[in-house]
Amino acid sequence: MLVSTLASRVLYHKFQYFMLKPLSDHVVLEPLHEEKKKGGIILPDTVEKQKQEKGKIIAVGPGKLDSNGKRVPLEVKKGDIVIFTKYGPNEVKVGDKEYLIAKEEDILAITN
Repeated sequence: MLVSTLASRVLYHKFQYFMLKPLSDHVVLEPLHEEKKKGGIILPDTVEKQKQEKGKIIAVGPGKLDSNGKRVPLEVKKGDIVIFTKYGPNEVKVGDKEYLIAKEEDILAITN
């Protein structure tokens, strides 16, 4: 039991090391790469090198402070699939994964 507790603490520590915690009204997005089909042919992502505009929210910040000093929560939540502005988010690489950090105002819509 002691070994499993120590192992879980090590894994938890590694997870926390790679965790991104957004500030204010920022969100961390994982870009969703969709295969595009034209005439029944699946085109890989390398054919079109455009920035992604759809992503899954991985983490959300606590929200902005209003003029009275009260925290205003974000309208989006972890797990939402969103459409965002093409050049608004900043790209961040953690390990071998790429994430985007965007302000709430860069998010245009929540999709299914």
